[in-house]
Amino acid sequence: MDCASDGTCQHPPFRKDPIEMARQSILILMLLALLIPAADLAAQGLPIPTTLEDWIQPGTQPGALLEPIIAGSACNLCHSSFSTAPVDRWRSSIMAQAGRDPLFHACLAIAEQDAGASGDLCLRCHTPGAWLAGNSVPTDGSAVSGVNDFDGVTCNLCHRMIDPIYTPGQSPAIDLGILNDLAEIPSPQHTGQYVIDPQDRRRGPYTLGGGFPFHPALMSPFHHSSELCRTCHDVSNPAYIRQGSEYVLLDLNAPHPTHDPADEFPLERTYSEWSQSDFGQGPVNMGGRFGGNNPNVSTCQDCHMPSTNGIGCNMGGPSRPDLALHNFSGTHTWVLDAIHALDTSYLLWDTPAYMDPVQIAISKNLNVDMLEAASDLEVTTDNGQLKVRVINQTGHKLPTGYPEGRRMWIEVRFQSAFGDVLSHHGAYDFDTAILEASTTTVFETKHGISGITSTFSGLPEGPSFHFALNNKIFKDNRIPPRGFTNLGFESVQAAPVGETYEDGQYWHDSFFDIPEGAFLLDVKVWYQTASKEYIEFLKDENITNDAGDILFEQWLQQDKGPPVLMDELSIEIGVEPFIRGDVNADGANDISDPISLLGWLFLGQEIGFCPVAADGNDDGSLNISDVVFLLNAFFGGGPPPYAPWPDCGPDPTPDLLRCYGYSCP
Repeated sequence: MDCASDGTCQHPPFRKDPIEMARQSILILMLLALLIPAADLAAQGLPIPTTLEDWIQPGTQPGALLEPIIAGSACNLCHSSFSTAPVDRWRSSIMAQAGRDPLFHACLAIAEQDAGASGDLCLRCHTPGAWLAGNSVPTDGSAVSGVNDFDGVTCNLCHRMIDPIYTPGQSPAIDLGILNDLAEIPSPQHTGQYVIDPQDRRRGPYTLGGGFPFHPALMSPFHHSSELCRTCHDVSNPAYIRQGSEYVLLDLNAPHPTHDPADEFPLERTYSEWSQSDFGQGPVNMGGRFGGNNPNVSTCQDCHMPSTNGIGCNMGGPSRPDLALHNFSGTHTWVLDAIHALDTSYLLWDTPAYMDPVQIAISKNLNVDMLEAASDLEVTTDNGQLKVRVINQTGHKLPTGYPEGRRMWIEVRFQSAFGDVLSHHGAYDFDTAILEASTTTVFETKHGISGITSTFSGLPEGPSFHFALNNKIFKDNRIPPRGFTNLGFESVQAAPVGETYEDGQYWHDSFFDIPEGAFLLDVKVWYQTASKEYIEFLKDENITNDAGDILFEQWLQQDKGPPVLMDELSIEIGVEPFIRGDVNADGANDISDPISLLGWLFLGQEIGFCPVAADGNDDGSLNISDVVFLLNAFFGGGPPPYAPWPDCGPDPTPDLLRCYGYSCP
């Protein structure tokens, strides 16, 4: 980093010759392993002494723009205040508020405490206008200021973005020269490696003609593609380099030698997950599940910016049948309320967003709709067990994206006919925000610290929330999308960890024992943006500023970041057809049936999963009178068992005795 006498610093020029740097990195690592005692590494402590050089990425660099990125409010005149207005929908999305998100600010503080200058990597995508203007130094975000900086991922940023892969005849002709002027072109772009037009020439999916009067406008196929979204939705840690199945710290004060995501630790792989799914290979008919005019969806935009009939400009623009709604629907609910609550407090930013409460409510509802559409729930019973199947209907893992604190889980509640709770799995206490995770399936990924990173950082080996230091995946049981293959996901560093999915499997099955006397079951699937444990970590570990305390206070005010219900099914159970008197469920009525019932009554033996079949006299209880009744019916010429008998069928007089998993002959 170049620093002047007044203490101001600038990003250093981008360095080339990656092959030679890779050789040097590996040699230095080998020497470190041989020459530096473990005690010396441990003494290094936190933060690890990475510098701005370690976080440099290819693409457009700070200070390279001839015209700055402008705030979203600059687009209000033409693109707001009508039903399909892009600015109105964008402003209350987390894209617009990425620079104000209190979760981001709290995480940024921890990252800076853990690894020097690592905040630069975060600011690239959360405050790209500030980063491009050079306001990301200091890398703790303290120089970020004004609406141009805090407006997150703005209209101007995305619509000035350039495809780093130039395609003659498709890419705007001027893009070739812009790409050639870069020190290094992203290949492929990820981790905020955007290429931005240095002039304010705006690109989009439509041809507006050379005489368009309002601003330069260029047709760009890139803006139809998921590759644009890859820029910030495939994220890697460039401080680490892959060696076999492990990721080790590079030599410090130098950029990553290859900038290939396959050589860096995978933090987020949303785009890569999509690329290895059926959606990445072509459209999939989802029947309008995610809205829009087109049921056949493929790209990120198809689901998160569904098409509609409408105008994009209030200055006489044409009505289009494929206008992309700038909803940017995702998963955030309470975080949007927290941003609104903090907006004029000036605690985390100096320029309010002035979000419209009505539009916030619309955005939250759209996000809940997205979560509800993301999965389907199926339940079946067999042999005394409940099988819960959660089906992933998205084009990526479920859940996906940022790993820390984000989770889904299954809640199962069994009740008796009198409403008593017999067993409860995955219970969540909304008052304390505590989840009983040990009793259910929690879908999540857990990153953490490897042994070698523990040695030089002083942190314990194992799962952790130290985003900038984590270099090992300890768990990833998230549900893969349609088209999943183990080989494909392994190729993009997204293989399951601690869970097995077969090729083609895009669902997960969980099993729960059905307690005796269960009459009603209720199954729910929940999603939560941030766990209590993560929120408390961001507060308790922060020794730098008050970002963690501010987040924690908002978390409390917003009902402790409650989970969102994705799916629910409530059904009566134990109503399968059976044959009365077939106590041992072998499909026949004979002497073995009353003997089985005697064994259950007096010897503690099992009678299978259909106790109602043993209730020969249909009085709603099991006792010696049923043994006598069955013996008399089968061998003494007495009255036959009550229905269903002799054929298999449902119980015409249901009571508290149930039937689970009886197989009719």
